Amino acid sequence: MPVSFQEILDALEFVSMGGGLGEHQAILCRQTGKIYWHSEFSDLDELYDELPDDIDNDENYLAIPHKRDLGLGKPLALEFAREFLANDFDEVRSIFSTRGAYAKFRALLARRNAVDRWHAFEAAATERALREWCELNSITLAD
Repeated sequence: MPVSFQEILDALEFVSMGGGLGEHQAILCRQTGKIYWHSEFSDLDELYDELPDDIDNDENYLAIPHKRDLGLGKPLALEFAREFLANDFDEVRSIFSTRGAYAKFRALLARRNAVDRWHAFEAAATERALREWCELNSITLAD
């Protein structure tokens, strides 16, 4: 069943938001193409469909990955720094060895007027990685 790439991208963003891994889940039904959304926060549960009883059946359902599962966290920031902020590469590497790395990285991007370039770089890398993930998992995309 073909699935909208935008829906899978939205699901990836949902899974990747928040402070910890596993706070939010999105699960694709391979047969229908429907994405089930789940959050560990009970006040959000009423916004989402109830999960099917057989959601743990790996043949029928596939968990949408977190950005980190696709190498879109620290490795991507380092790749960006290597390519576009070569003079700041050591600082970026140091930033990502401490807590609060993304806030510090965003501050550096702002100082270097590289925020828009980072967003474009990240969006392109995310699309490439997610399309590759779909292909590896035999997900037919509608768009």
